[in-house]
Amino acid sequence: MGYHSIYRADLFESQVFIVTGGGSGIGRCTAHELASLGATVAIVGRKIEKLDAVKAEIEAVGGKVTTHVCDIREEAQVGATIDKVLELHGRIDGLVNNAGGQYRMPAEDISTKGFEAVVRNNLIGGFIFMRETYKRWMKANGGSIVNMIADIWHGWPNYAHSASARGGMWTLTESVSSEWASYGVRVNAVAPGCIASSGLDTYEPEAQQFFRDIPKTIPLQRWGNASEISSAIVYLLSPGAAYITGACIRIDGGSPNARVCWGPLRQECNSEAFDGFHLEAPPTVLVEGPKKHSSRVKKS
Repeated sequence: MGYHSIYRADLFESQVFIVTGGGSGIGRCTAHELASLGATVAIVGRKIEKLDAVKAEIEAVGGKVTTHVCDIREEAQVGATIDKVLELHGRIDGLVNNAGGQYRMPAEDISTKGFEAVVRNNLIGGFIFMRETYKRWMKANGGSIVNMIADIWHGWPNYAHSASARGGMWTLTESVSSEWASYGVRVNAVAPGCIASSGLDTYEPEAQQFFRDIPKTIPLQRWGNASEISSAIVYLLSPGAAYITGACIRIDGGSPNARVCWGPLRQECNSEAFDGFHLEAPPTVLVEGPKKHSSRVKKS
């Protein structure tokens, strides 16, 4: 039994999509859904072991996938990766610009080097991949790009470095969507809010306890999941979104709309999650409580 998508099974038959950060989290989920809809998916990441594991999962249910080791921050590697995808598959119909990562820290404690590293990972690397995909294929052939940002509206305390990068990615999306539209290239963004993914288990115990209390601050009173993000990405890549460019879909349970001055949120809700990903499991921290973290940096 494979992915349970809301879209028809042959939606992307004969099409090719690149998914960066395809070895885990939202990227892994999106790769599964695209493959379940007939696409050939080229998953990109820095660790071949993670990519190979996802490749085996997709192939086990009959999907088509190739793996590509690449650091999106390195121009030469990005160019070589795109050229390899074109060599293997002959086309690129869409790019899911998903790779990124950050860590929780007050702004006053973020070093200049750390700030630059997060911006390079979440903004500059994404820009390089967009630009090279456009120049090498989409300018002449059209296509669709979906950029990953975040719930950055009204600021993102303790993540100022990532908020800056994701905000930049949003205005970059708006800018190039106008520049590239006449070439048949659509560029949009998705902005996930609080999404329950395995990356939550990598944070320090104090942050993990904070995560467990987050649903109280969200109008829909729950965490989202990766398949709810993937559904929006797939829509923006689909023919149904042919007149949408320069737009952003928020997937956040309404959290930016909650205001303290309006009074407390109702602490119950009838919202039911859409769970399309047959291999998705909730992060340990939301099931068993805070655990020791292995790294302060969350990568996807």
